[in-house]
Amino acid sequence: MLNSTGELEFSNEDDPEIISQLTSLPLSGGKSSAGVPEKTGYRDSVYVMAANIFQGIRIEKSAQKVLIKYGNEPLRSLSESEDQSFQRLSYELAFSALKYQDILETILIDSCIFPSTTIPDHLSSLIIVMLYDFQDRKFQTRVLSDNEESISEVQEVENLLNSFKIKLAAALARCRIKHDALSIYHILPETVRKQERRASTLPLYAWINTCKISPEEVYNNLKRRGYNKVKSVLHIDDKVFAVDQHCYDVLIFPSHLKNDLINIDLFKDYKLIFQDKSRSLAVHSVKALLNMDDDILMVNTGSWYTVAHMSILTNNNTSKVFVCGVQSQAKDSDLKTLFTKMGCKNIEILRETFINIESKDHRLQKVKVILLLPRCSGLGVSNPVEFILNEHEDTEFLKDHSQGGISVDKLHVLAQQQYEQLTHAMKFTKAQAVVYCTCSVCPEENEAVVKKALEFQDLGNKGQPYRLSPPVLPLCSLKEIQLCTDTFFRMEPSEITNGCFLSILTRERDPSETVSVKDVLARAAAKGLLDGIELGKSSKREKKKKSKTSLTTGATTDNGTQMKIAEFLNRETKASANLSETVTKPPLPQKNTAQVGASSQTRKLKKLAPHPAVPTFMKNTCPSRPHERQTHFIRPRPEDRMVALKPVEIVLPPVFMPFSSPQGIRSRMPTQHLYCRWVAPKALVPTCLPTPSLSRKGEKPKDDTPSSLLRPRRRWL
Repeated sequence: MLNSTGELEFSNEDDPEIISQLTSLPLSGGKSSAGVPEKTGYRDSVYVMAANIFQGIRIEKSAQKVLIKYGNEPLRSLSESEDQSFQRLSYELAFSALKYQDILETILIDSCIFPSTTIPDHLSSLIIVMLYDFQDRKFQTRVLSDNEESISEVQEVENLLNSFKIKLAAALARCRIKHDALSIYHILPETVRKQERRASTLPLYAWINTCKISPEEVYNNLKRRGYNKVKSVLHIDDKVFAVDQHCYDVLIFPSHLKNDLINIDLFKDYKLIFQDKSRSLAVHSVKALLNMDDDILMVNTGSWYTVAHMSILTNNNTSKVFVCGVQSQAKDSDLKTLFTKMGCKNIEILRETFINIESKDHRLQKVKVILLLPRCSGLGVSNPVEFILNEHEDTEFLKDHSQGGISVDKLHVLAQQQYEQLTHAMKFTKAQAVVYCTCSVCPEENEAVVKKALEFQDLGNKGQPYRLSPPVLPLCSLKEIQLCTDTFFRMEPSEITNGCFLSILTRERDPSETVSVKDVLARAAAKGLLDGIELGKSSKREKKKKSKTSLTTGATTDNGTQMKIAEFLNRETKASANLSETVTKPPLPQKNTAQVGASSQTRKLKKLAPHPAVPTFMKNTCPSRPHERQTHFIRPRPEDRMVALKPVEIVLPPVFMPFSSPQGIRSRMPTQHLYCRWVAPKALVPTCLPTPSLSRKGEKPKDDTPSSLLRPRRRWL
């Protein structure tokens, strides 16, 4: 009913009608309740933990605007549970109460719960979180399980709220009328509502631990469990998964499958790990910049899963992954256990914070890439609760998201911290690249920080100056890179992914440092140019053989592999030579073409296994003219590579005896000692070789003996 001021007013006699009206309208969430199971409340321990979280992140108000006093003492909990589902429920309840803090406080004042009742101040946070859940359940009674242990403070607050149920419903109705909203969800700022809508559809991202299982085995395992591989998981309610377009080892699942997935062996055995996609983009960017023996320094990693992912991607190299800022030694045993279970072997922990580490630290002289994940506002994250649980972020992260923005003063503080860390990373003279990644959409934390650091970088050190580099191939296709308007990689927050900003700063390698072929090929493999080719570690004996082997041996390898390697080497060195010259032929000085051809043919003949009937000493007796021979050897071949020439006819030259005439030679030496030949198959006979029966053009042989082959006479040994 309406009172004299025109406001809604309810009495206890209107209880059934009020409840009926409340159940017919959505009270929070702004979504239809069709198909959604009725909420029955949480366990007492969840309320207590949520109240303690809310107590630490609640919005402080000035003395003139204080409506409810909050105590400073946390509530006593029965046990600190490490169960992720328990923590997730507690954080979600606290975050929801934080978003509606002003509305809930107004309802408590309007319903006369405050200040009429004598409730201790330290229970105010518990009242707020339980009131949010109470109205979210449409003021229905909580269903308790038989084996649940009750907490006295929770029971006291629940009895209080039940006794004021009608007045609370009336206060809620007046609040909705005042804001002209169907539910308290519509009272929230548009930015917060948009964030909630994105969070409801945001899929799950999980990367594959390739140290324990291959991607193909993961696909087959999921298919046996009823999961189907699709191209996109958006708005699909079935059991499906897809492969991420940027990171080959990242899978995407619909969000509603979370409870089903965490109970399968793939996740229990650390073969699949849930993590935000932005972290996978960061480590893959580092991997694409590495050579075989380069070390990595990781700053502000947050989750240890990011460190493990970086370690697994470099498992086949001799690289080390340094992680700085781990000051608590109590976690060492837990970290070692985690890394052992995941198969990580190349991780080293540094106790110092990054700012306190000297650039000349002897442990970091092989560090070539620095991965910087600075603390940021995280305003590109759609589901802050999941991000906090996975990345171990501070709960202050929730306060900014509950208001849909961040204060200007706090933004400037974060930007200054990011700038200091980035400029410190650029002081490491041995480093060749810095990967800077945030989850923010604020330009003050992204482009402004990077451009300022580049503008004021110290040009007096020994290293080359840094510059912006375009996105690397594992992150973007060639088409995406060509269409990119700048050198930054961005992902705007959407219904399929959180927001992300990534910048790659590189500098020219010191000319005094040589880059081995092994390093160049390693970078080619990291950039996806050598698909299917594994680069193993070579022994010292193999290295010696490689240094003695001629470049022409590359012609015997697979053409597809050679083309990939040659194309990458050609692009890296910016050479103007064509592909065939890069792979198969070393640079040769200008010589007579006939001499080059003759020497090349002689080398090929020496490598051939001699036929038992062929004498050891052989000489080509093709009497072609010099210009004809020159034309033959410079003829372009369709294969555009060197091939071994096949001998067609081999003639033993005569032994020159001291007689006065050729007739004397013929009379004293048997014919069979003068001439011996071997003829190859006709298909291999080149047109430049004349038949042995005609030595000169137009001259007929006198008899069957090849006397024409005896001219000119030359002494041979």
